[in-house]
Amino acid sequence: MNYALTIEDHHFELHPSGALFWPREEMLLISDVHLGKVTHFRKFGAAVPPSLIRKNFDLLDRVMDEFTPSHLCFLGDLFHSNINSEWQIFEKWVAGTSGDITLVTGNHDIISPLKYESLGIVSKEEYVRNNFYFTHEPSKRTGMFNISGHIHPAVRLKGKGRQSIKLPCFFKSRDQMILPAFGKFTGTHVLPVKSDSEVFACTRTEVLKI
Repeated sequence: MNYALTIEDHHFELHPSGALFWPREEMLLISDVHLGKVTHFRKFGAAVPPSLIRKNFDLLDRVMDEFTPSHLCFLGDLFHSNINSEWQIFEKWVAGTSGDITLVTGNHDIISPLKYESLGIVSKEEYVRNNFYFTHEPSKRTGMFNISGHIHPAVRLKGKGRQSIKLPCFFKSRDQMILPAFGKFTGTHVLPVKSDSEVFACTRTEVLKI
């Protein structure tokens, strides 16, 4: 179940996958997919199941089918490192996707922008729309609301006993929201909750405000 949230008088939908949909602009925002990471680690002997590769693309298909955006914006770290065999899968995926695609480049995005351009994907360091600006790393700009990724935010929930669970989350403050990592093979980082923080935890099936 998605979570409906209003930011700066704009309606957004928070999806359990970590995707954020902006209905007014028909825009889907996704951060930190880290395509190619599974293949990269397996190349160096890590025991990572190759099935995770397909899960990333299946999840992309699922959110695209649910929201049918006219614009897909990746907020950085789309591909983990250099081109490997997952790039060919990505090429086929893009060919079957309609609408505009923008990549706001992140620290892991070392593949030439010309490669993305050949697929019809526009690469830029930041993207501005209305009073929102989108970056990979969290940023602050007077009078604007920043939406970013990079941190892979998570929250740790504790029960009355010693049990605890760590869940990826959307992490919002007064003028900023950090999206959880979308990729299935990524770590998380627990952020300290402050007085102006709003935390929306992602389970497999729903987003819950904590």
